[in-house]
Amino acid sequence: MTPLRTVRSTHRGIQHGPIWRLVDPTGLGQALKPFVFLDFFHATVQPGFGFGMHPHSGIATLTWQPDCDVRYQDTTGQSGVLKAGGLEWMNAGGGAWHQASFETGGSATGFQLWVAMPPGVEEGASFGQYVPPGAVPTAAIDGARLTVLLGELQVRDTVLRSPIESHHAMHYFVLDLAAHARWRYTPPADHTVAWAFVFGGLASLGGATGSQALWMLSDAGDIEITTADAPARVLIGSARPHPHDLVVGPSSVHTSVEALRKGHARIRVIGASLAQQGP
Repeated sequence: MTPLRTVRSTHRGIQHGPIWRLVDPTGLGQALKPFVFLDFFHATVQPGFGFGMHPHSGIATLTWQPDCDVRYQDTTGQSGVLKAGGLEWMNAGGGAWHQASFETGGSATGFQLWVAMPPGVEEGASFGQYVPPGAVPTAAIDGARLTVLLGELQVRDTVLRSPIESHHAMHYFVLDLAAHARWRYTPPADHTVAWAFVFGGLASLGGATGSQALWMLSDAGDIEITTADAPARVLIGSARPHPHDLVVGPSSVHTSVEALRKGHARIRVIGASLAQQGP
């Protein structure tokens, strides 16, 4: 039988109001790349709460908000309302701006991930993709439900495949596990980067039991997650390592100083155009 991965280290992140920054490109993101940034959001919100127009370059952001509808706008010309449970993928490329706010209120739990892009893509055209909840692949299995945000998972005779192209060999998904359940995942052999974050209930993995902490996992073997007397919700990522350096600037992550310089120049041009347009 394939050996199980163990918990190599535990990270609780840094809290900023209702946001827990679990991964940062200047810290843990160096070890977990292409997963270079991860924010966990949990709060009661009112309609209109959100984040104003802001820039990125060199990376793609993936935002998943399963509880509330979100109004969005970006500088690729797209705007609208994404229903709860949908996905926002903004591949910033050489530079883009976007904004989002809650269209509905209530208890909100969600995540924003930054994915490092390879050379070429990091300086390419920006691209926004908004996936409605009905197009996000999900399936019930024994004692669990899987929701695939990036990559793909084999579930019996069916492959659950995200409609988003991440430009990486990476899987990123949510596991809703019932009480007294056990689930085992076999990552591809080259997915030596792996982690898990229990964001609801308690779960056990690789000799550790807990919640609200990101577990960085060992680099080989299966991932097995179990629950005791209550259900749990777990966010899981695995990937082939991003083989490039992380060159970090405000709102941006690139593979070289020159690519970062170009990205910031492009951001300034777009920002000046937005300023001329006014509110």
